[in-house]
Amino acid sequence: MSDRIAHAGLRGKVMSADEAAQFINHGDSIGISGFTGAAYPKALPTALANRGKELHAAGKEFKVNIYTGASTAPDCDGVMAEADIINYRMPYQGDPSLRKSINAGNAKYQDIHLSQSPQYIEQGFLPIDAAIVEATRITEEGHIIPSSGIGNNVEYLDNADKIIIEVNSWQSLDLEGMADIYRIQRLPNRTPIPINAPGDRIGTPYIDINLDKVVAVVETNAPDRNAPFKPIDETSQQIAGHFLDFLDGEVAAGRLAYDQYIMQSGVGNVPNAVMAGLLDSKFENIKAYTEVIQDGMLDLIDAGKMTVASSTSFSLSPEAAEKMNNEAARYRKHIILRPQQISNHPEVVRRVGLIATNGMIEADIYGNVNSTHINGSRVMNGIGGSGDFTRNAFISSFISPSLAKDGAISAVVPFVSHIDHTEHDAMVIITERGVADLRGLAPRDRVAKMISIAHPDYQPLLEEYYERALKKAPALATPHDLRTAFDFHINMIEKGSMKG
Repeated sequence: MSDRIAHAGLRGKVMSADEAAQFINHGDSIGISGFTGAAYPKALPTALANRGKELHAAGKEFKVNIYTGASTAPDCDGVMAEADIINYRMPYQGDPSLRKSINAGNAKYQDIHLSQSPQYIEQGFLPIDAAIVEATRITEEGHIIPSSGIGNNVEYLDNADKIIIEVNSWQSLDLEGMADIYRIQRLPNRTPIPINAPGDRIGTPYIDINLDKVVAVVETNAPDRNAPFKPIDETSQQIAGHFLDFLDGEVAAGRLAYDQYIMQSGVGNVPNAVMAGLLDSKFENIKAYTEVIQDGMLDLIDAGKMTVASSTSFSLSPEAAEKMNNEAARYRKHIILRPQQISNHPEVVRRVGLIATNGMIEADIYGNVNSTHINGSRVMNGIGGSGDFTRNAFISSFISPSLAKDGAISAVVPFVSHIDHTEHDAMVIITERGVADLRGLAPRDRVAKMISIAHPDYQPLLEEYYERALKKAPALATPHDLRTAFDFHINMIEKGSMKG
C-alpha cells in the first residue's frame, strides 16, 4: 500500500496504530476526522481505548478530550466510550455507548453548531494537542487527499501540535478531485466566501499541512460505518407526500420554480422518502447545498434529476458505498466535498437560498422545536448542522412522525422540554397528519395549525391545555399555564406515556 504514501519522508514514519497511540498522553485534546460515520480513523480509536484500559488497570489516569466533525461510529466513539477514556466531547455525537456515558454523567459533552465548531479551534477557545485524520492517500508533496468526508480536518491539522495520518486503502483513489479545500481568513474583517451557487469550486483538491508536525502514519483497510437504512414505511411516505405537496404549492405561489430547487436535507427514512418522491416529480436541475449526502441524492444524480451536490461528507448504505467506491470518478463531476465551516456557513446558506429540511424530537404549539433532548435532560445526538441551515434558509422545515414509542410519545406538545430552534426560526412543520405553515402567524394563530398535525389521540389534550393557558396565563402574547406546561413529559417519566 506504500504507493498511497508517495512522500518519502512520511513513508518513513509508517508504524502500527499501537505505536502511534503512544504519542497521545493523558489530558490531551485530540481533533479527529469523521462526519456521519464517514472518514473517521479506523485504527487509532481502538489503540487508544486499549492503551487506556492498560493504564487504568495499572492504576494510572488516561482520559482525553475528543473533537470531531460530527458523529463517527462504534469502532471510534463507541470503543473509546466503553473504555472510559473520553473526558470531553464536541461538537456532535450519535453513538449509543457514548450517549450512555454522557447521560450517566461520565463524559462531558458540548453540543455546538457545526459551522461554529471550527472557530472554537481557530480562535483558541479550545486547545488542541493532536490531530488524527484519515486520508485516501498522501501526495509526493505531502498533501493529504481527503477520503469520504472533510469535516473539521483543516482546522485540526492547522492547529494541532502533532499529526497522525491514517491512510485507508478501502477508500477509492477516484475520490481525489472531489474535495474543495478553502480556508476562511482569520478574524477580524474577513472577506466574503466566494460561493454564489452550490457548484462553485473555490479551493484545492488537497489539504496542505506542516510536515514537521507529522509524528506517525498508519495504514488501514476498513470501510466507513455505512449503516443500512430502514425500508421506507407508510408514515415516511405520507410525510414525504405532504412535503412534496408543499413544494408544489410554493411553485404555484411563485416563490419557487421546478428548476430552481436547492435542498438541504437531514439523514434518515423520511428524507430518503422525499428524494424517492422527487424522482417522479416535476422538479429538474435539483441542487443540494447540504452537510451530508445519502443514498437518495445518488439516486437523483443517477436519474439526471440532481446536477450538483455540495456537502462535507457522506452517509451511505453498504450498497451505495460500494457504488460510490466503484464509480467515484463519475460522481465527482457532480459532488463537491467542502470543510464543514464552508458547507454549513450561514453566509453561504443565506446567499444560495436553500430549503432546509431536518428532523426533530418534538415541537410545541407555538412552533419551538426540540431536536436533541428527551424529557428535557437526556441527550440523543445533538443539534448538528440543523441550526446552521434552519436560521439561514430561504424556507426552513422540520419533519417527524406525529407519534413515537407505539403512541406513548407525541411529537407535538404544549411546551417543548428543551429548545434548539425557536419559534423565530421554524417556518414549516410537517407530520404524516399534514403541514403546519407558520409563516406570518403570531403565536396564538399558530396553535390551531400545530394541533392539526398532532395525532388525534393527543389533539384533545393539546386543545384542553391551550384553553386552560388562555384563562390562566398572566398575559396573552404567548399564553402558557406554567403549572401544567410539562405535564406531557412528567406523565412520560412517571407513567410511561404522555397521555398519563
